[in-house]
Amino acid sequence: MITRVFVAGGTGVLGRRLVPQLLVRGHRVTATTTTADRLGLLRGLGADAVVMDGLDAASVGKAVADARPEVIVHQMTAISRTHAGKPDVKHPDRWFALTNRLRREGTDHLPAAAGATGVSHVVAQGCAPWNGNREGGWAKAEEDPLDVLEGTAAQAGLETLRYAEEAVLRAGGAFLRYGAFHGPGGVDDQVELLRKRQ
Repeated sequence: MITRVFVAGGTGVLGRRLVPQLLVRGHRVTATTTTADRLGLLRGLGADAVVMDGLDAASVGKAVADARPEVIVHQMTAISRTHAGKPDVKHPDRWFALTNRLRREGTDHLPAAAGATGVSHVVAQGCAPWNGNREGGWAKAEEDPLDVLEGTAAQAGLETLRYAEEAVLRAGGAFLRYGAFHGPGGVDDQVELLRKRQ
């Protein structure tokens, strides 16, 4: 069965890996980027490519309406050096500032566009490493409350993850709590961060 899938954030680290996997399974993919100079990358992967500003409701609404997808996948972040600069684990509030906006505003815009165009499935990405509340045992279930590390520089980002998760679930979608990832195009500095015990 061929499904029309809309990948918001198609030129990101995960988007560039997800798009080919969807295509090889026979799905029709429209993928987004924030700049026209990256449209060729998406077309080279085999996707229909579109420029979209995930922070602009009208831009998101038009892109989704034009693509007419059956599924929307939210992969928008701004964690790369291009968008966020050098990884700064001591100041995640600064390093993730634009990603936090995409996870709030972008998360609001995508389900709204889905509802306006009749898209029944929305899948969004989040992050799992810091989600476990410090009460009880080490193993956590989906129902356990999230720890926002109140009073730390990470609080804003963790509250944003909680907000995005609740918004997507309220819209009837699925929220995936990703673990840490590394490799080409990812946070290539992870080895150095590990060496520094950061």
